Amino acid sequence: MASEANAVGGRRRLFGRVGLTALAACAAVVSVLPVLWMVSAAFKSRSTVTDGNLIPTEFTFQNFVYVFTEVPFVRYLWNSFFISAVITIAALLFHSMAAYALARLRFPGREKIFMAIFSTLLVTAPVVLIPLFIVARELGLLDSYAGLIVPAVFNAFGIFLLRQFYLGLPKELEEAAVLDGCGHWRVYWNIVLPMSRPILSALAVFFFLANWNAFVWPQVVTSDQSLTVVQLGIASFQTQYLSNWNYILAAATVAALPMLALFFTFQRQIVESIKTSGMK
Repeated sequence: MASEANAVGGRRRLFGRVGLTALAACAAVVSVLPVLWMVSAAFKSRSTVTDGNLIPTEFTFQNFVYVFTEVPFVRYLWNSFFISAVITIAALLFHSMAAYALARLRFPGREKIFMAIFSTLLVTAPVVLIPLFIVARELGLLDSYAGLIVPAVFNAFGIFLLRQFYLGLPKELEEAAVLDGCGHWRVYWNIVLPMSRPILSALAVFFFLANWNAFVWPQVVTSDQSLTVVQLGIASFQTQYLSNWNYILAAATVAALPMLALFFTFQRQIVESIKTSGMK
């Protein structure tokens, strides 16, 4: 009887694993297929871009040549890269300092401050879009890199994730450093920050990706063509060449490939950071 029960239990676990594997495979295909179609269509001619075939029948590089010669697409890419890189670096620095203070320092109102920061996650971006625009206008940040960078630095998710990570770090190392005469700043800079490299790498991917794909705020805060980011560039490209989907998809492929490479490079750090931060 026991052996039969074990056999039945083993078959159920096997069927469960097979079912989950099949479900994961289906989800992977559904997720990857649009990307494959986009890349494939970027190498098709205008007459075959909507033929529905995944493999191009007329393979051409002229779409990419056209994108880089007829519009200032390199400028769009540089603007997105510069803005995303500055926001990412500044956010990681300030978020890690704020998270360390909320996780380790003892001061009045610490929990209330953290709850106030955490509550901003419940406020959607469209709700604060107009107030944020008014503040940026009053500060003279419109049509400038500062207007694109400064409002995007703060992110409650980064502070929350880093705080959860710091709460799981052993206090013994910090206490030993304090006994050796280190202040809070040296403990943070020389001990805590180097130990935070995995989660900082993951957050760097999140922040860079979010700001690389930013569309609404750059559209609201800028009208200068020299400040156009890549997503706005693709949108204007689509308006200008409404039926030329081969050019549009070539531009989208160029914009997507750096982010795909960044994700595949740091995918292990992303998974490990989510596990170690307590987010199951």
